[in-house]
Amino acid sequence: MKQHIADLIQQAIDALKTAGEFDADLVANIQIDNTRDKQHGDLACNVALTLAKVARRKPRDIAELICSQLPASKSVTKTQIAGPGFINFFISQDATQAIIGKVLTDADQFGRNNSGAGHKVQVEFVSANPTGPLHVGHGRGAAYGASVSNLLEASGYDVEREYYVNDAGRQMNILAASVWLRYLQQAEEEITFPSNGYQGAYVNDIAKHLRTQVGDRLKHSAPEVMSRLHADAPEGDKEKHIDDLIERAQSLLGQADYSLVFNAGLNSIRHDIEQDLHGFGVDFQHWFSERSLDQGDQINRAIAKLQEQGHVYEDGGALWFRSTAFGDDKDRVVKRDNGQTTYFASDIAYHLNKFERGMDTVINVWGADHHGYITRVKAALQALGIDPERLVVKLVQFAILYRGNERVPMSTRSGSFVTLRELREEVGKDASRFFYVTRKAEQHMDFDLELAKSESKDNPVYYIQYAHARICTLIRKLAEQNMAWDSVMGLEQLEKLSEPAEISLMQQIQLYPEVIAHAAYNHEPHQVAHYLKDLAGHFHSYYNAHRMVIDDVQLRNARMCLCMAARQVMDNGLTLLGVDAPEHM
Repeated sequence: MKQHIADLIQQAIDALKTAGEFDADLVANIQIDNTRDKQHGDLACNVALTLAKVARRKPRDIAELICSQLPASKSVTKTQIAGPGFINFFISQDATQAIIGKVLTDADQFGRNNSGAGHKVQVEFVSANPTGPLHVGHGRGAAYGASVSNLLEASGYDVEREYYVNDAGRQMNILAASVWLRYLQQAEEEITFPSNGYQGAYVNDIAKHLRTQVGDRLKHSAPEVMSRLHADAPEGDKEKHIDDLIERAQSLLGQADYSLVFNAGLNSIRHDIEQDLHGFGVDFQHWFSERSLDQGDQINRAIAKLQEQGHVYEDGGALWFRSTAFGDDKDRVVKRDNGQTTYFASDIAYHLNKFERGMDTVINVWGADHHGYITRVKAALQALGIDPERLVVKLVQFAILYRGNERVPMSTRSGSFVTLRELREEVGKDASRFFYVTRKAEQHMDFDLELAKSESKDNPVYYIQYAHARICTLIRKLAEQNMAWDSVMGLEQLEKLSEPAEISLMQQIQLYPEVIAHAAYNHEPHQVAHYLKDLAGHFHSYYNAHRMVIDDVQLRNARMCLCMAARQVMDNGLTLLGVDAPEHM
């Protein structure tokens, strides 16, 4: 309907150009908005105000001219000029009712659009280090990234979901050392576990499985392992201590056996992550290995490309990327004086790889603590000749979990955290997914466990699902009383839907395609969550005020058409958020 109104206004402006009232090159920015007060119409346009300066007329005079040239439309019953020059449109009841037939015809395709057709976009999200199970903090990024991906697909984009597996670097070596030391403890070696190792019970489980596979083959005595090390905290330096243990593991085990331990930790945790995410309703088309960048020499190739363009210089034996030339606050090392490339160099190679795979746009969903990386990565892209605007970074604040008034600690290294699996088992996938996207990603979020589990109207996901289930119950009640829903008859009798609650519900349904388009464009799934809560509110109000299972067959079927349209929109919206639409509650 908004597009129809915009077309009418454009036709009026074109007619005024032809009549000489406006310059022929005048360009109008026509924006149609919903009115807050339905007494002032259903839709409003401020085009008269935006044209005032270029048209050299008062806004109200422009509004009157436009209204005088508006083509007749069966969808518009009245226009009204308000305030300084707003044009208000009153939409006919027939036009409002027509949305029911469209929803029932389009079914699960209702609300989708083709604005992104032909555009390939990659959404990379979660990408947590495979050093421990996913916790509730990671869940927010998972729910947000998955919902954004679904919204983009609903707008016609070709979407690839990717998880970047950080399977290289120091943290993975700390995990490998932790697994091996737990293995030795299980082999009855008196090993003092390092304060900077990974403490979680899952490390013991990996070590136990490893020992079942290889027996005592990887066993070394405690003196061999623990002698001549830097002291651990608190007396010494915990970082030097763990690095010594990593070197000791590598030297005692040798490359093949160290890789066996390394991969035991990596593969076990990655498998758990993949299973946890699948249970959370999140699946990826591609799991990209960080190690593959080094194995394919992609990191050195990326550095070489920057060198060819004169963006890399040597200082102190290290290679530096001149990122300050592209807006960064300081230049960045890409290769240390010992010849090792940096994590940032891997980032450069990874992003080059993404765009070389044919992505038109790349969306990175990062934790808010990665804010400082944005400028340097965009600087590298620009230096490589890639438009940095093609990289969109969405920062997600970790959700803070509360049990009552007590905040739950979150530390992967200490092993003191609530896993995503535990949250799913306690609260459920649906409540978790929905609660995570009820706020903008960059806003702080307190996750209220008690509210998420409650069966009340204060719990938004329960409130919406209950509305959906209520409609499904209506279908069963009709069947029990031999009153099967006749959709054809109902669509023929839509003029009977004239109650204020019915009109309000239809108008809310009309908003859905616009909400999806805006949510996809702005990468804001919370818009859908809030819309669905409002839609459920309109339905519950209607249901509580009017009976559906009635003897008047024509009115009954018309009302059921409206209810089924509302049910379909709830189903469509919940699906985009990764939430089920149950038929029973």
